[in-house]
Amino acid sequence: MTDPLPLAGRAALVTGASGGIGLAVAAELAAAGARTLLTARDPARLEAAAGRLRAAGHTVATPAGTVADPGHLARCAALAVRALGGLDVLVDRTAFTVNVEAPLRLTQPAWRAWMREHGGTVVNVCTEGAGHVGANVGAHGTSKAALPHLTMQLAGELGAAVRVNAVSPGLVRTEMARFGWQGAEGAIAAGLPMGRIGEPGDVARAVRRPVSDKAAWVTSTELAVDGGGTRVRDVRTGRAAGTNVAAGAEGSGTGSGGGTPAGADAVRERLLGRRPAPDA
Repeated sequence: MTDPLPLAGRAALVTGASGGIGLAVAAELAAAGARTLLTARDPARLEAAAGRLRAAGHTVATPAGTVADPGHLARCAALAVRALGGLDVLVDRTAFTVNVEAPLRLTQPAWRAWMREHGGTVVNVCTEGAGHVGANVGAHGTSKAALPHLTMQLAGELGAAVRVNAVSPGLVRTEMARFGWQGAEGAIAAGLPMGRIGEPGDVARAVRRPVSDKAAWVTSTELAVDGGGTRVRDVRTGRAAGTNVAAGAEGSGTGSGGGTPAGADAVRERLLGRRPAPDA
């Protein structure tokens, strides 16, 4: 029987929680039974976000501040223990200039204040863009690229008391990512196996899994939540996915100028049952 409140009795701290993915994660954890501490830079937006959770009957604390300030992070950890009774779950959703240092600075006080003695779980929200380059996302992707390694490092150093994993979203419908999908959503979605861009809830549900007891033997992993875009980007539209399995030829992958690989449409038609397989 599925436990409707798998995080009941636990306390979670979520950064960047005034909107978008951060707020969706906080709402998901709260719905699973966790008491939540939300933090973000804008006090008004943070209180508005917290109001939505409180209206649903959830216990919420909201210290506003920037994760670039180590003092603020230490205060958040201390407040979680004092106001919520612990700090069992830590979800870092920071961006740009604080991508590299903030997750480490946040994990340290969480470890000292609670997790060293009681255990816990940490999830770093990375990005699938950390594994490749692209227009208009250079600073974001570069700063996020260190997070998967930091995730593995922390998993090795803090285990077995603390499990540390990463979730890496693709393009998600948020205000921060609007420049990436507005006016081009249809074309982008057509190139993804799942046929759409992501929603904040997709990422939130992915975060919920590794922080639950059902993932008790899962640590140091990175989960891509991107509609299949990391591995098979643009196969549906005929643009290269990086490996030409259908034609078995070199030079047809991304950036090669090879265009549509010969036989790719035939493979798709065969998989959909529209074309018989050739004789062996």
